[in-house]
Amino acid sequence: MIVPIYKGADQKAGIDAKVEGIVKELKALGIRVKYDDNDNNRPGWKFAEYEMKGVPVRIAIGARDIENNVAEIARRDTKTKASQSLDGLAQHIHQLLEEIQDAMYKKALEYRDSHITKADSWDEFEKLLDKRRVHLRTLGWYRRNGSRDQGTHESHDPLHPLNNPQEAGACILTGKPSKERVLFARAY
Repeated sequence: MIVPIYKGADQKAGIDAKVEGIVKELKALGIRVKYDDNDNNRPGWKFAEYEMKGVPVRIAIGARDIENNVAEIARRDTKTKASQSLDGLAQHIHQLLEEIQDAMYKKALEYRDSHITKADSWDEFEKLLDKRRVHLRTLGWYRRNGSRDQGTHESHDPLHPLNNPQEAGACILTGKPSKERVLFARAY
């Protein structure tokens, strides 16, 4: 999202001309971009609106910025702002989006992995579910040994992760032999 900061039609015309080239460069890199030159809302309102919509990167550019050959880049994930040269801006945004994607993926993966708990018996499984339900308002993942053909109720169907490591054991529900652990989750 690109938001112009200007006073008067002359400043806006100069910003429009500069932003047109930036938009073309970003689109050439496969980046979806919008230039919000709507006169109905002030820049602060636009900033808040796009943050709430989840726009990962916001570029604010004004007449003084063009004179200094910079733009202000705001990252939604870290809530940081920085000045960036207009030279190579599109490539910088491309790299920044890759960095944001990697950081969000790592954060989600760490969160998921930190919320997986192993259960080796039905009793332990139920206690873990009850414990998590009372103390956490998050999604709880529970690994337990299970078999794909155990025929459990739909509400108890487990997740079989891709590339799931093979591990000999017994299904904690049926007692049948199992070759892997499966995931169960309770959503709130």
